[in-house]
Amino acid sequence: MLHDAVVIGAGPAGAAAARLLAEAGWQVALVEKAAFPRRKVCGEFISATSMPVLKACGVAARFIEEAGPPVTRLGIYAGNSILAQRHERIWGRALGREHLDLMLRDAAVAAGAELYEPVEVTRLTRDDGVTTCTLNDGRSLAARTVIAACGSWNAKGPFAVAAAAPHRSDLFAFKAHFTDAALPPGLMPLLAFPGGYGGLVESDQGRTSLSCCIRRDVLARIRARHGGKAGEAVLAHILETTRGAREALQGAKLEGSFLSTGPIHPGIRARHADGVFFTGNIAGEAHPVIAEGISMAIQSSALLAQLLVAHRGERYAGEWRRAFAPRLYAAAAIANLAMRRPTRTAALALVRAIPGLLGAGARLSGKLAIAP
Repeated sequence: MLHDAVVIGAGPAGAAAARLLAEAGWQVALVEKAAFPRRKVCGEFISATSMPVLKACGVAARFIEEAGPPVTRLGIYAGNSILAQRHERIWGRALGREHLDLMLRDAAVAAGAELYEPVEVTRLTRDDGVTTCTLNDGRSLAARTVIAACGSWNAKGPFAVAAAAPHRSDLFAFKAHFTDAALPPGLMPLLAFPGGYGGLVESDQGRTSLSCCIRRDVLARIRARHGGKAGEAVLAHILETTRGAREALQGAKLEGSFLSTGPIHPGIRARHADGVFFTGNIAGEAHPVIAEGISMAIQSSALLAQLLVAHRGERYAGEWRRAFAPRLYAAAAIANLAMRRPTRTAALALVRAIPGLLGAGARLSGKLAIAP
């Protein structure tokens, strides 16, 4: 059978693309290497800008029902400083990836996408406008269009992101859930601590999610200082250096274990090459400091699906850059401000003097606030 599209990766980016193309009448195969549900190290916040895509995928109402409470204020926890917006607006909500990914994958299947799970694509061959995807179970899928949505952090085979030589500034990502945390209701603070950055948000089922990144050289130093596993050392470092995080988590209980990955390499990559379209963070990856990774993933897939259905796929790379490159640049600037003490101190002083900068920075990074 010749498919209209093979989508590789059933995370938010791939599942959204598969759902929207199947809804448009395309014959879609959705290939996923992992068995769902599964935990992911990525953050969990979904900004209000993504609600139209979730609605188009048929999951908006269920997402609101299952997600954590609305994020109504943004803030910054850095050193002994605790800054937060006074006025409330709805910036978005958070939902664990083990729930979100399953929800979107099932929506794609409900629209007619054929699911192949758990299998991996090991080889691509293209001939006369048709690409054949060879799977590791011996089967093969042929399609006019191939969409790689397999993420950049753990991509293998034909989509592996070339590894750079190790460097002391490499960033490693960590995530954990906590119960009984004391995060103020509705607040999502940016954590700015020596050598890294992160965020806290109340997710589903009363859990508080901590997501963070830390430099390789700082990680080595804090592991020597605090001992234990890497995630435990990172948590100890954050609690030791960041008052707001300490107040929110000192009485909390760790649920399960820390997840980790890395090094991550934010930046813009190819969006279309050798007959394959790329979406999600394999196309372009922002520093997680702006909590827009999942939102960018599903929004980029919605853009790609719209252009493919309109037979304008050649415009995708340019349209992607116009839509998402500003967020990547904003994220890089914020990350550099957060990780270095002199710039972190200057940024805090500026935010204290002009509180509206929190909302302006959020909008620049791609968020949209609506009235509660």
